[in-house]
Amino acid sequence: SLVGSEMCIRDRLYIKNFTLIDELNISLYPGFSVITGETGAGKSIILGAIGLLLGNRADSKAIKAGRDRCVIEAHFDLSRYGMQKFFDDNDIDYDADDTIIRRELTAAGKSRAFINDTPVPLTRMRELGEQLVDIHSQHQNLLLQKEDFQLNVVDIIAQDADQLKVYQKEYYAYRKAKELLEELKAEIAKNRENEEFMRFQHKELDDANLQEGELEQLEQEAETLSHSEDIKTALFEADNALSGDDDSILDKLKNATHQLENICDVYPSMADVAGRMQSSYIELKDIAQEISSSVDHVEFDPNRLDAINTRLDKLYTLQQKFHVETVTELIATRDRIAEQLAHIDNGDEDIEEKEKEVAALLAKAEKQAALLTSIRQKSAKAIEKEMKGRLIPLGIPNVRFEIAFAEKPLSGNGADKVSFLFSANKSTQLQPVSQVASGGEIARVMLSLKAMISGAVKLPTIIFDEIDTGVSGKIAEKMADIMEEMGLQNRQVLSITHLPQIAAKGSHHYKVLKEETENGTISHMKELNNQERIEEIAQMLSGSDITQAALANAKELLRI
Repeated sequence: SLVGSEMCIRDRLYIKNFTLIDELNISLYPGFSVITGETGAGKSIILGAIGLLLGNRADSKAIKAGRDRCVIEAHFDLSRYGMQKFFDDNDIDYDADDTIIRRELTAAGKSRAFINDTPVPLTRMRELGEQLVDIHSQHQNLLLQKEDFQLNVVDIIAQDADQLKVYQKEYYAYRKAKELLEELKAEIAKNRENEEFMRFQHKELDDANLQEGELEQLEQEAETLSHSEDIKTALFEADNALSGDDDSILDKLKNATHQLENICDVYPSMADVAGRMQSSYIELKDIAQEISSSVDHVEFDPNRLDAINTRLDKLYTLQQKFHVETVTELIATRDRIAEQLAHIDNGDEDIEEKEKEVAALLAKAEKQAALLTSIRQKSAKAIEKEMKGRLIPLGIPNVRFEIAFAEKPLSGNGADKVSFLFSANKSTQLQPVSQVASGGEIARVMLSLKAMISGAVKLPTIIFDEIDTGVSGKIAEKMADIMEEMGLQNRQVLSITHLPQIAAKGSHHYKVLKEETENGTISHMKELNNQERIEEIAQMLSGSDITQAALANAKELLRI
């Protein structure tokens, strides 16, 4: 680790040379914690640094002026989250108690990402980051406008991943078959346009009576016939030398062998040589007979040569015409055209058969989509009930919240179009939440949804960035209760807030400060002790001049 042995403590954040931060090395804890600080103190800088750890794009301008690189590193305790498969799949060392993710940027514009000191592509860091941290900022409220987000919320809480996989398997099998059907129809239609020409092509290839290996055999025979006189002369000369009437090689070798055999009794060392010569004589005699026979078989046949050249011209012309280099490819072309013609002849039957297959696969996909819809609708009822239960204490006593389902053409996520409908009072008609809810109401809706989702998804860290905008003090306290509830089960929940009611609920309280130094402006973050928390919350209550009443109120909020 670049940060030293003290960083082996779990759940730490280390930032060095990032914008206004010289160096930040701070412990984070399970449960609900809060971060406060004046506007512009640098809270967004810390979120930006964490965003880089989640795979966000980097800018070399983010490096503190005058420094050559910055480092951002975080340690996570994943022992309760069952994430070993990700590390095994990506060949990364796994340490459940202390997983380290690190991002380094250089002034030269280079960016490097590491997971447990293993270099990884940014996409891999992003994939892990999505499973580690969820940063909820005000802009994320815009997700309520997106149908896919709303459907995803229903799926997460329904925990229907297994049924979704079953459906998707059937759906993509149907899609593939439908694509093949369309390709078949297009191919048959195109072939029918060219049918007359294709039949002419097939007849030409079929009439050629193509044979595997024929071209090579004919080329060799043509070569032999073209040089028949040279071949016959060479064979005759060789035959005459070996076994001619006058002083042939065979006669001389036979005589020499006989002479050696006659002295073997008196000169035994020649016995082996005589035997070898006798073997050579037998082999050479056999060769002579083969050459003599060949002389009789080689004849110049101009008619045969003409026939061969005519056949070769035919084959060469076909190869050129069909843009191939071998007879084998010509045969394949003939067979392919024959298959296309068979499709034309049997096209209607082929299409009908494929359409039956597509219809059967569609029926299977629709059946699984219906099961998925049933699971979602059942879950939606539970979501509606829980959302009302959460939103009423958050200052919307007459809230109505419904999840409307509409049917849509089958897609990768089913046949359901989902819309979250909202009304803050009894007399107002239900409408899509993004169209009718105020900023403060949307914040409460999103917080309630996040609370529900966090119960279904194991996510180590959730950060809320000023989710309390547009919310009054009493409601803020209720929102803090929800975030505190989310922080149970060893999860980290961090809330960046301007409201003392939320700040007082944190089990740990951090403050981001900006100060002027001789080297320029710097930001840093510190954990507050009890006295510092009282003063910070009192300041949030009364402004820069802290009154005794504000201090007393702060102690009351902190239950000190």
